[in-house]
Amino acid sequence: MQQLPKGDKKLLNAWAFYDWANSVYSLTIASAIFPIFYNALFNLRSGYISVFGLYLKNTALISFITAAAFLCVAFLSPLLSGIADYVGNKKIFMRFFNYLGALSCIGLYWFNLDNIYPGLLCYFLGLIGFWGSLVFYNSYLPDIAFPEQQDAISAKGYSLGYIGSVILLLINLVLVLSPKTFGIDAMEAMRYSFISVGVWWIGFSQYTYLYLPKGNSKSGEFSSAVVFNGFRELKKVWGQLAQNVALKRYLSGFFVYSMAVQTVMLVATYFGAQEIKWSSPEESQKGLIICILLIQLIAVLGAWLTSKASSKFGNIPVLIAINCFWTLLCAIAYIVDKPMEFYILAALVGLVMGGIQSLSRSTYSKLLPETDDTASFFSFYDVSEKIGIVIGMCVYGVIDQYWGPRYSIMFLAAFFIIGIVLLARIPKKDALSVKG
Repeated sequence: MQQLPKGDKKLLNAWAFYDWANSVYSLTIASAIFPIFYNALFNLRSGYISVFGLYLKNTALISFITAAAFLCVAFLSPLLSGIADYVGNKKIFMRFFNYLGALSCIGLYWFNLDNIYPGLLCYFLGLIGFWGSLVFYNSYLPDIAFPEQQDAISAKGYSLGYIGSVILLLINLVLVLSPKTFGIDAMEAMRYSFISVGVWWIGFSQYTYLYLPKGNSKSGEFSSAVVFNGFRELKKVWGQLAQNVALKRYLSGFFVYSMAVQTVMLVATYFGAQEIKWSSPEESQKGLIICILLIQLIAVLGAWLTSKASSKFGNIPVLIAINCFWTLLCAIAYIVDKPMEFYILAALVGLVMGGIQSLSRSTYSKLLPETDDTASFFSFYDVSEKIGIVIGMCVYGVIDQYWGPRYSIMFLAAFFIIGIVLLARIPKKDALSVKG
């Protein structure tokens, strides 16, 4: 097929459509059905398992596996960015990680406790595949869209991803909540949902690959210098931070509170499955999926409200207020144990989840110095976020293993408090000058 010119509407739509294809992973596998399935498997036993020579609690185990995957992603991202910036066929790399993630999701169909290692490997590789493909997907944006088009098409991709992931989750919800209609049980229904994610992801991504170009290659010989260029760029950004007090203090605060935000998002379903007094396994499955949908829907409203508030009061004051609210939510999570209380907590989480993510990224963008090398600064931002997830998940897993998830959540509240203190140290003139 003839390569479409940069800025072509069909090319832009094809790029954005990859969000429709891959976002089903983050909702069904990372947030909703797999955590419910995983917890249900362990409910048949004591909740502990001997693995890797250790006797681990099920939620601690999945926390450590998630942390290990994000550690790999944090290391691979600069390597992949360097390669993506150089090679002339990055579509091959994007497709490789796409298929790795999707096939790993399908492999979760066979996840069981009698031979848990292949299942954990599929979960681990699913994370690597998802985030690895995003490195190349995101790197395409300046290749296929002009600067004035990039904000709009990026937002369109996010919208498509949200719609697609919710549609598939609702389809799987019918299957999981009414399994007897299809002649199966709930556990088998959830296994089929993992297959649906892999098939959806691979199937719909073909439209993207049909129109995406191979990529713009750079002249010169491929060498180790190309491979490690991403790390050199990170080092350069680190050196420039010393000259920008506001940005350095903001990044310190973001790094700390983002640990807590991302960890809460990743463990919320596991927490709800274990700590809330559901009347039956069926109510637990239904209630947890409803909570995930509730968070997704209210997060859109939360992002809009946060944008309005930042325009009036400034980004930093609003971020400080949101972190205070997150601290309160952690304290509430420590005492809730009834389904209705958990629904209310989920709604409140949704209200600040979308807002803190969107506002954090836009605040970082506004604090950047005058530079043409914004890609390196955002690579530094992304790697910082991933390392924060590694630390947050490890802290959560260790405390959960020995004292329980409620104590883990309370410890995460300390990260929000530290984040508040660090954000408050940003020079007032810089803090008030950053508005939405």
